[in-house]
Amino acid sequence: MLMTSGANVGFMKTLPHMLGVTVGFSAMVMLIGLGLVGIFDAFPVLHTVLQVISGGYLLYLAYAIATSSAPTERGDDQYRPLTFWMAVSFQWVNPKGWSMALSTVTLYNPSGNWQGIAIIAAVYAMVNLPSTGMWTLAGQKLQRVLTHPARLRVFNYAMAALLVASTVPAMLL
Repeated sequence: MLMTSGANVGFMKTLPHMLGVTVGFSAMVMLIGLGLVGIFDAFPVLHTVLQVISGGYLLYLAYAIATSSAPTERGDDQYRPLTFWMAVSFQWVNPKGWSMALSTVTLYNPSGNWQGIAIIAAVYAMVNLPSTGMWTLAGQKLQRVLTHPARLRVFNYAMAALLVASTVPAMLL
């Protein structure tokens, strides 16, 4: 998603999305580590509800990416990058994010102490920002190749297909 955003609107317009991923995922790790995981243990049906909501939202995003168009000379592009709050919120329906957060908290802080959770969240924040930046820069570098609307359309279709393909395994777990 970050590469798609970088390719469509560049690094600076994707910065709120990048920061939202970093803050949102770190907050998610903190809350899971501080007891949110217990709710899933108490109410297993929530796992299924989260899967359905997550899958539906990811399919909606894939559709939005696939059907977005290239910017016109007037600058009225159809592609809209995620805002900071949209990216923060997205973490809560991202099945890959849930898998990473639950696994990390369980494996690296089995005692559940808040200091360990804070360290895990801080490490993720420190790693996430450069990582999201690299994906966005990779997309921005692709802008040179994607100057023709047909190429951008093929790129957006491919990114949408990859998003759907990455959603399927998470939905089957």
